[in-house]
Amino acid sequence: MKLHTTNYNDTFIEVAEDCPVTTAEMPPLKGDKKTVANYHFEMLYEHPYQFTSDDVIFQTYAVRNEIAKPDLDAARQDFFSKGQPCLRTSPLAKRYGWGIHSDAQGRVAIYACESAGYRKLAGDKKLVHTRAMKTKR
Repeated sequence: MKLHTTNYNDTFIEVAEDCPVTTAEMPPLKGDKKTVANYHFEMLYEHPYQFTSDDVIFQTYAVRNEIAKPDLDAARQDFFSKGQPCLRTSPLAKRYGWGIHSDAQGRVAIYACESAGYRKLAGDKKLVHTRAMKTKR
């Protein structure tokens, strides 16, 4: 079975052109439930360059779908047997003002759009540059 990936290497995902904020925000909870943005933020803000995009996307899926620990390997295989949206679709980069950097090993970290780190990565000619998906067409 062919496995797909959402991982990028040496790439910077800049905030979406129609991102409504100029200062990065921490995603709010929706009632007492965590959103996709909350899971992505927790993993990437608290553990920069520890996880790949595949790790972040699958872990979010696994937690939200309450997949039991013994079933994780099989569920991951099944999950990536089909193409999945990459972090260009993450609400962090679309709505909340966070750029996403993938290093040479595909590990990711987030940078607030107003930060010096964001500006440095946005100007780095050695990286592949792309933008998060627009919210509106």
